[in-house]
Amino acid sequence: MAKLALGSTREATQSDCVRALIAEFICTFFFVFAGVGAAMTANKMSADPLLGLFAVAVAHALVVAVMISAGLHTSGGHLNPAVTIGLFFGGHITLFRSILYWIDQLLASSLACILLKYLTGGLETPAHTLASGVGPLQGVIWEILLTFSLLYTVYATLVDPKKGALDGLGPTLTGFVVGANILAGGTFSGASMNPARSFGPALVSGNWTDHWVYWVGPLVGGGLAGFLYENLFIFRTHDHVPLPRDEAF
Repeated sequence: MAKLALGSTREATQSDCVRALIAEFICTFFFVFAGVGAAMTANKMSADPLLGLFAVAVAHALVVAVMISAGLHTSGGHLNPAVTIGLFFGGHITLFRSILYWIDQLLASSLACILLKYLTGGLETPAHTLASGVGPLQGVIWEILLTFSLLYTVYATLVDPKKGALDGLGPTLTGFVVGANILAGGTFSGASMNPARSFGPALVSGNWTDHWVYWVGPLVGGGLAGFLYENLFIFRTHDHVPLPRDEAF
């Protein structure tokens, strides 16, 4: 079973952690900037909801693939608190660094959305909300399932040392599953899969309706996928935890 590490405040002053946080901020900023920007463009220009949904799905698929690739060797290219918690439950990142990543991701998302509102002349920033007829429980289940598939893909194509022929394809395949999930669930739950992606638009628009759904669903789905994949499919000694043995639990 994966050893979960608490970490310590010393990590915040380590040069590798500082570099990782800077990279994570940059990658998350441009992910949200492109993703939310595409949604704003679709709302403004497309009269066809299906065409708008397809454009948003493609934009997210592309920017996820690129930004994971850009951040992979510095921060890991998480872009997403659900990915971070999934990797924490697999023993790949400490709890303290996970919290730093979460703060980083939320700040980057907020700044991207504030800038988009300014650059578009005050155009409405579309927040994730549940569709008519979709209740909060249904929304949570949607987000759990969609985020589980995202984290399962991350583990299978990026984390698992036995990925074999998939080596190097992880960012692209992860982008594909994000795009596919938006096409599948975007009309119903919004297909966030990412609390940070939902937080920035909610903050700027002031629309917090059912916002908790976009935390509970992704964090449960991401954490569950990371825990199950690590402990069922990855067999190795857990020397990847970046902390001394006595700080693990």
